[in-house]
Amino acid sequence: MDRKLKILITDDSKLLRKKLRAELESLGCEVIEAENGKEAVMKDLQEKPDGVFLDIVMPEVGGIEALQVMHEVNPETPVVMLSSAGTPQKLMETLKLGAIDFIQKPYTSVQVKKALEAIRKKAEQNE
Repeated sequence: MDRKLKILITDDSKLLRKKLRAELESLGCEVIEAENGKEAVMKDLQEKPDGVFLDIVMPEVGGIEALQVMHEVNPETPVVMLSSAGTPQKLMETLKLGAIDFIQKPYTSVQVKKALEAIRKKAEQNE
């Protein structure tokens, strides 16, 4: 399967979204953006992305709450958490809630590629 993966990026930092979008597009993905957890949950429902990059700390609805809602609504969607304030407790919590991976900011291209591979694998299993 070599179709384009549709990826939802959720981060309250416009700069980070721009950087991650460029990275993902260079890897052949179609990218959708959301700037907070509330918007992410809505876009997850509307767009049904193949995978989600989700920041933990955001205004309004944070990443952990958004992850819980997304997982209830569509447990198949692979979610990769992003965080600059990565505590082991938070990491464990997001993995328990169904996230498939966790990337510490500032992230590297290698981490993004690795997360994308995991998303692609899961997307192929779900088809």
